[in-house]
Amino acid sequence: MSRALRLGVLHGDGIGPEIVGAALEVARAALAAAGALPVEWVTLPMGWEAIRRGDAPMPEATRRALETCDGWVMGPHDSQSYPPEHRRGRAPSGELRRHFRLYANVRPARTFTGLSGRSGPADLVVVRENTEEFYADRNVVRGSGEWMPAGDVAISVGVFTTDAAERVARYACELARRRRRRLTIVHKANVIRLGMGLWLEACRRVAAGYPDVTTTDVLADAMAALLVRQMADFDVVLTTNMVGDILSSVAAELVGSLGLGASLNVGEGVAMAQAAHGAAPDLAGRDAANPTGEILSVAMLLRWLGERHGDPALVVAAGRIEAAVERAFAAGTRTRDLGGALGTRAFTEAVLAGL
Repeated sequence: MSRALRLGVLHGDGIGPEIVGAALEVARAALAAAGALPVEWVTLPMGWEAIRRGDAPMPEATRRALETCDGWVMGPHDSQSYPPEHRRGRAPSGELRRHFRLYANVRPARTFTGLSGRSGPADLVVVRENTEEFYADRNVVRGSGEWMPAGDVAISVGVFTTDAAERVARYACELARRRRRRLTIVHKANVIRLGMGLWLEACRRVAAGYPDVTTTDVLADAMAALLVRQMADFDVVLTTNMVGDILSSVAAELVGSLGLGASLNVGEGVAMAQAAHGAAPDLAGRDAANPTGEILSVAMLLRWLGERHGDPALVVAAGRIEAAVERAFAAGTRTRDLGGALGTRAFTEAVLAGL
């Protein structure tokens, strides 16, 4: 790049400040080692930090500032604990995914050298449509996708559009072409016949334009069983919003822990790094969180930016981060969720040493 990157930083709730801090420390060291241009890190309020200032969980000023950024790093939010008036609107991540049209949520899951998971060797990526389906905080422009016509009746709307399906399917097919050229479309079109039927047919049409990619489709419930039984058979998994959220968490746990769950939310010109797990408020401030998911999410962001802008130093920095995490696990370094004794700080130092 001919200029310095401008990247937003939203620390989030619960363990967010700890894992985001760890990820930024690793990113700074990797960028310096790769000889990348300096990055301007722009810290912005969200979640409880913003609420305590008398603002919304996703302040308008924060959203406007992100419009000037090349991407951003976001911690998890604990929206269930927000005051009632702030629980009625979109959660912070849903607001940003909707506003910036971050249509693809990319969640890799692979086994690390020296780290015993429950799946055996595996290396797959879940590509999750990120703006529609049954998630009420992002499937309508105004209001909510849920309502109660009576006190004991709730109705939730699922939204499926051809445009959204085709857009995320193209992303998944291009990704599969760069990997092992295998695509699995996961759906429930056998029972949600119109909505997921439309989605499935749109994905199939796009996949037909990639004859070099072998494409199959699997029902969502069968896919959950197949992940447990034969996860190594899968390469790129393309699915809908809620189904992808569930299956990617299963995949992360199978390779070791949900704390390993990296995630990148991708739009046409911007991307958001955010670990796939939640805020874990019970672990906050105890130096007990596994920062791997957030660290690897930042690596994904740097790689995406490097490829988008033709900046090899960013790609090198991403590779250094991934290799350092791999090296730490291979040396027996473990956080508590993985059966070890290390806290957030000690694991971060091990990754830094691996750089």
